[in-house]
Amino acid sequence: MNLSPLKLLAISAAVLLGGLVWQKNREIARADPRQHTGQNGIVMLGAEWCGYCQRLKAGLEAAQVPYTELDVEDGGAGQDAFAALGGRGVPVTVIGQEVVHGYNTVRLGELLSERGHVVQLK
Repeated sequence: MNLSPLKLLAISAAVLLGGLVWQKNREIARADPRQHTGQNGIVMLGAEWCGYCQRLKAGLEAAQVPYTELDVEDGGAGQDAFAALGGRGVPVTVIGQEVVHGYNTVRLGELLSERGHVVQLK
């Protein structure tokens, strides 16, 4: 089979683009905080200006619940984790392998309670 230079160029470009997309998807998957939370770890993705994030943090701290906070605007791990979880707004909370988008006090309370934490969220 004899391929023209244009066809070879198109095939090469497609392979290169496919490789770049594959690599980016691997990077996003590695940034998913569920990779590190196990069944009980807690990660809160938020932003400094977010009132709901502040309320969630206050509730977790008042109940002495250990958690990791990541800023989605830091240009690093927080932003990558937010993208990996398909975040569209903050807070995004990972409790074990469960993801809660927004300040859903009922769902957050259920998941925290299942792990032995009594947290008052308003």
